[in-house]
Amino acid sequence: MIRIVAVLCSLVSPTSCREQTVTTSEFADVSLQSCLMGAPELADWMKQYPAERLAAWRCVIGNQVSRGA
Repeated sequence: MIRIVAVLCSLVSPTSCREQTVTTSEFADVSLQSCLMGAPELADWMKQYPAERLAAWRCVIGNQVSRGA
């Protein structure tokens, strides 16, 4: 299982960032190659977070524990 972990930063306070695991049906069967290429679905997913910008993302295999942003 591959998960995408996004780093979201506030537009109001750009140094205030957090990690968010991407959880939508579009990413249910994401491949490692698609994840590394940025999974075009990330743009649609970001519509849920209009007050934040996507600063980075990473691909996580399995159920790795989140690390601080």
